[in-house]
Amino acid sequence: MEYKILCSLLIFLEALFLLHFHFYIFWEMEIDRAIKGSEDTRLKTKYDNAIYVIQRALALYKFEEVAFSFNGGKDSTVLLHLLRAGYYLHKKKPDSSTGTPKNCDEKFPLRTIYFESPSAFPEINSFTYEAAETYGLQIEVIRLDFKSGLESLIKEKPTAAIFLGTRIGDPNAVGQEQFSPSSPGWPPFMRVNPILDWSYRDVWAFLLTCQVPYCSLYDQGYTSIGSIYDTVPNALLCIDDSSSSKENFKPAYKLIDGRLERAGRAKKCYPSASGDGPVISNGLTGVDSHQAGTLTASIISVGDEILFGTVEDQVGPSLCKKLHSIGWAVSRTAVVRNDIDSVAEEVERQKSSADMVFLFGGVGSLHSDVSMAGIAKAFGVRTAPDEEFEEYLRHLTGDQCTGDRNEMAQLPEGITELLHHEMLPVPLIKCQNVIILSATNVDELDKQWDCLIGSESSSSQLKLMPPFLSKHLSTALADVKIAQFVSQLCLEFPDIRIGCYRKSRMGPQIVSFVGKDHARMELAVKALRQKFHPEAFSDISCG
Repeated sequence: MEYKILCSLLIFLEALFLLHFHFYIFWEMEIDRAIKGSEDTRLKTKYDNAIYVIQRALALYKFEEVAFSFNGGKDSTVLLHLLRAGYYLHKKKPDSSTGTPKNCDEKFPLRTIYFESPSAFPEINSFTYEAAETYGLQIEVIRLDFKSGLESLIKEKPTAAIFLGTRIGDPNAVGQEQFSPSSPGWPPFMRVNPILDWSYRDVWAFLLTCQVPYCSLYDQGYTSIGSIYDTVPNALLCIDDSSSSKENFKPAYKLIDGRLERAGRAKKCYPSASGDGPVISNGLTGVDSHQAGTLTASIISVGDEILFGTVEDQVGPSLCKKLHSIGWAVSRTAVVRNDIDSVAEEVERQKSSADMVFLFGGVGSLHSDVSMAGIAKAFGVRTAPDEEFEEYLRHLTGDQCTGDRNEMAQLPEGITELLHHEMLPVPLIKCQNVIILSATNVDELDKQWDCLIGSESSSSQLKLMPPFLSKHLSTALADVKIAQFVSQLCLEFPDIRIGCYRKSRMGPQIVSFVGKDHARMELAVKALRQKFHPEAFSDISCG
């Protein structure tokens, strides 16, 4: 009796195994069939190229020394199913020595590593573990940072190559190819990037065509997912519904312009004044100024003619005033040569220290128009033709174009966003936190500025903050007479910028007070007046 029960149990387990095996093989075949049956020729090409890279890697490296880094995001999910299909097709190929198909009697066995982080969204964690169970992934959870985790992984188990879901435009994609050795200072392994050349549109075309599950956050308006501290739903997908107090969003695949994929990634986290947690700001929209503090901007003008003294820069000073009028502090202005390296070095210096960088000059099709190439070099990307921008140029110039439209449409790849407005014949260009203006005079700047401020797009609209207020006092008192007390004022009122200057060496001293709190500014002015006799200082207007 016991023998019969044992035999029945073994038969049941064998049937269960075969059911699971056929389930895995069925889905691996279905991925390939879904793509081959699609009418999307671009997707077919991307799929075939990715499968080739996967099969090439599986042929080059020992299978036990290959791993797949899975993080539950959309790109990683695409790669998961490409690997399953690629593995199935690889195993289905005849063995070169025997001419018979290789053994397929096993589920998807590729080592899968997951870097679990306490700052990850719960939905990402849940989806990752559900996917591991559904597709039989041999998942290894690592709770260290990426570099330390890789060092530990490679030390414990020989790992020659790791499949990654990196795409051009990702911050870490700079300089990578489909096969790229790890960077100096990192553990040695080959980075294999099958979907490096895939666009946002390609990713969603694959997921929807193959009808495979993906993380639920993408149906809630998230288009690019990082940590819980730097990711919010993409405002471009917000549904305008005045009848509801709750914000609702379209799913991620509804985003029309894939270049705005990372618009939901916040640039900084500021501590909340209430102590309720971090306040997210990307320098564009949605954060109270008292929580986020003052946003900073830097201005770069490109032009040998300014450095030679041939022309006077009027755009820069006017832009400073405009930024102050919306509460932004200008931390630096610079003039650089019409030289790619000069532009790249200044952009590189400013993009990491300012919330927004404004650049003008050096834009066009002449040999001296090097701004786009310089910006691309600063971000470590190449320039590539932008079809949409080239179409705008074609409509603008028609057959009268004297330059190369394609050359003018060479924009930094993977980081460029076009800022549209009905009043602009050609969109403004934004590369992450660098906005490129084409204005050459104050009138043109006024028009572009109004479009920038008045844009309905949350990704292009500059965040309006309480404006800076200013007060200027003139005095005939000597510098040494007021110097010590003004220094004390600066310490007592750190939130007020107190400066002294003269319009001429023999003219009166002007003391300026600039800040956002009117009451605090008046207190500082009052303190200065009370220190000296009442007629020592007089109010003046400074344009």
